[in-house]
Amino acid sequence: MMKTPERDRGLGKVADRLARTLKRDALVKETLDSLRSDFRCDRVALYYFYRRWKGQVTAESLSLLRYSIYGSTGADDCFNDEYAQLYLEGRVRAIDNIETAELATCHRDFLRAIQVQANLVAPVLTEQGLWGLLAAHHCQAPRQWSAQDIDTIRAAAQRLANAPSIRISAP
Repeated sequence: MMKTPERDRGLGKVADRLARTLKRDALVKETLDSLRSDFRCDRVALYYFYRRWKGQVTAESLSLLRYSIYGSTGADDCFNDEYAQLYLEGRVRAIDNIETAELATCHRDFLRAIQVQANLVAPVLTEQGLWGLLAAHHCQAPRQWSAQDIDTIRAAAQRLANAPSIRISAP
């Protein structure tokens, strides 16, 4: 095969796209693993909205013997424009105990189905809007999230949102 400037440019674009993907994947893995370790929780997941508040878990850090939700498209039909607006405003939601928290029944049922007893959720906000959600799940028992936990997940979500390649990625 003969070398041409067009072929070189095409290969350069492919190499660049691959490098960005590898960087993004490494950043996401490092962030999720670090959060799970810092929080000593069972699962940290990144959920990407691909259309009208429907999406998919695109990354996950999981402790041993925990139920994986990687690739799940989610079954929480309770998520609507009202929730989206709160997250668009930067809300971080800490639920210490799903059994005693004020939750819609369908949301509580969803969390039970994925074995969550306490969770902490932060929005991943890009220039385009609400890209997705970063969630830490405690599955063994209820758990009280600290102000430092909230600040940490907010900073991690912002770190992911500021990664240039995250804006263009999709599952």
